[in-house]
Amino acid sequence: MSNPPPTLHLLCGKIAAGKSTLAKRLAARPNTVLISEDFWNSTLYPDELKTIEDYSRYSARVRAVLGPHVVALLKAGLSVVLDFQANTLAIRRWMRTLIDGSGANHELHLLDIPDETCKRRLRERNAAGEHPYQASDADYELFTRHFVPPTADEKFNVVVHKEDSA
Repeated sequence: MSNPPPTLHLLCGKIAAGKSTLAKRLAARPNTVLISEDFWNSTLYPDELKTIEDYSRYSARVRAVLGPHVVALLKAGLSVVLDFQANTLAIRRWMRTLIDGSGANHELHLLDIPDETCKRRLRERNAAGEHPYQASDADYELFTRHFVPPTADEKFNVVVHKEDSA
């Protein structure tokens, strides 16, 4: 019995939309590896991430290091769940290089969750204290201003998750 072809799973959604929760569910599949941007950033740069500019700079470093590794995993026949936000055109262009470089199948999981739900989840997440980052409503609004949903011309295989399915 052969394994299914490797798939790169990408996640797009606002803060607290449920990207990491979905990532863990997807990563429970056989022959699948989870790579979490929040884990890498919070481990490598625990005190440096204070602004959106910091996030942009340090995340670029993590992407530069992990990109070739992701391609190698996919070429080796493993599926990868990339728990990085695919929320901007620039990030999705980088993700496209991983798809093109590996020849793997892909799914871009778009979490289409209302702002009110995301903000409620964010407050609950902050109160629980289990997430590596605490984000305020102001942070939510700042990051949301940069959110650009994928379009058909980007040619991703988009799987939409609504609130009742997320």
